[in-house]
Amino acid sequence: MYQMSYAETLEDSSEDRRGQERELFSLVVAQLQAAKDAGSSSNEAAQALTSVHRLWSILIDDLGNPENALPAELRADLISIGIWCVKQADLIRSGNSDDFHSLIEINELVRDGLS
Repeated sequence: MYQMSYAETLEDSSEDRRGQERELFSLVVAQLQAAKDAGSSSNEAAQALTSVHRLWSILIDDLGNPENALPAELRADLISIGIWCVKQADLIRSGNSDDFHSLIEINELVRDGLS
């Protein structure tokens, strides 16, 4: 059984990490599209909105870390986008919105920016 050490994981290139982030965004976008089709009170919606919250919570935490190598202005912009996504997901979850389209579009734009 192959086990990758923590040091090997840290040595992953930034391109590899961006690829992994792109894959996560693609998964979330696919979940959001399924949720849009199934409706805001569906199990698909619950799963997608939870995924949005988890993804952006992790990213916001990482972007807020002073050791993050991205330029401060870009980090701030991405944190703002992430906060909006989390709030939009909460609005949908609470029944105060059914705007999956904007949430999908924003996450697609961020995903495509990772290319």
